[in-house]
Amino acid sequence: MDVFLLQLLNGLDKGGAYALIALGLTLVFGTLGVVNFAHGALFMIGAFVAVTFGRLLKLETVTVDPDKLTPWGSPMEIRTPLVQAWLGDFGALLVNYAVPISILVAIPVMLLIGWAMERGLIRFFYKRPHAEQILVTFGLAIVIQELVKAGFGANPLPQAAPASLSGSADLGGISYPYWRLIYLAFSLFVVGLVIAFLRFTTYGMVVRAGMEDRQTVGFLGIDIQKRFTVVFGIAAVVAGLAGVMYTPIVPPSYHLGMDFLVLSFVVVVVGGMGSVSGAVLAGFMLGILQSFASMTIVKNVLPGIDQVIIYLIAVIVLLARPRGLMGRKGVMEN
Repeated sequence: MDVFLLQLLNGLDKGGAYALIALGLTLVFGTLGVVNFAHGALFMIGAFVAVTFGRLLKLETVTVDPDKLTPWGSPMEIRTPLVQAWLGDFGALLVNYAVPISILVAIPVMLLIGWAMERGLIRFFYKRPHAEQILVTFGLAIVIQELVKAGFGANPLPQAAPASLSGSADLGGISYPYWRLIYLAFSLFVVGLVIAFLRFTTYGMVVRAGMEDRQTVGFLGIDIQKRFTVVFGIAAVVAGLAGVMYTPIVPPSYHLGMDFLVLSFVVVVVGGMGSVSGAVLAGFMLGILQSFASMTIVKNVLPGIDQVIIYLIAVIVLLARPRGLMGRKGVMEN
C-alpha cells in the first residue's frame, strides 16, 4: 500500500506539469486554431525566469572582517547577498524564498513574451495549414532553446526550494517531499483558476463563445481577436508558472522545454484537441500511468514500458476514440 501511494503521488505531481502545459496548448489551439510547438519553450523560459531572479537576489557584496583570519593570516572576506545587506532579515527571507517569489516576476514577463510571440509571429499563421504552423513554431522553439543555451550554458542549474519546505512530509508511513506536494496543490489551483475564468467570468464566456463561432461573436461588435491575444498571454503565463515552480524538482536546462513538449502534445491529443477539461484529465491520468509503469516490478515484466506507456495509451485511445477522450466534433477533422 505504501508503494502504491508513493507512485500515485509521483504520478500526480508529474501529471500536474503535463496538465499545466497541455492546458496552455489547448487554450491556444481552441481559441486561435494554432498548433503551437513553441509552447514547451515557454515552460523553459518560466524556469529560467526563476533562475535569473534567484541570481539577481544572490548578487553579493564583499566585506573584510579583521577579527577573523584565514589560515594564511589575512583578514577573512565575508560575502553577503546585497539584498540581505540592505534589508536585513527580510532580505534573507527573499533569498530563501526566491523560487516562489519569482512567480511575481514571471507573470508580467510571460504575458509580455506571449503577447510578442502572438503579435510578432503567430497571427500571420492563423489561416495557414497546421503543418506550416508546426514547422514555424518548432523552428521558433529551437531558436529560443539555442538562445537560452548561449546565455546560461548547457549544464542544468539546480534551484533550491525554501529551506523550510525542503524536507519531507510523513504521509501514513511514507515520506514525500514537501515541494512536490506544493507543486501538486499549485497545479490544481492554477487549473481551477483558468477553468473558473473561462466558465464564470463574462470575459471567459465571450472567449468560449468565440471558440465555438467567432464570426457570430464578431457580428455582436466584440473584438474577439483582442480577447484571443489575451488568452494567448494567459496560456504563456500558465506554462511559465509551471516552469517556475518545477525548478526545485528538475534543474532547468536548455532542453527542458523539448523534454516536456512532445509528451504534452500527446496529452492534448489523448484528452481531445480543443478540450480544456480533456487536457487536464489526460495530463493527470498519463502522469499516474507513467509513474506506475516505472516501478521495478513492472519493468521486470515489461522492460522499457515506462518509456513508451504514454504513447501506447495514446494509440489505444485514438483507435477507440479518434477525437480523444473529450474532443469536440469537427476539431482537426477534414
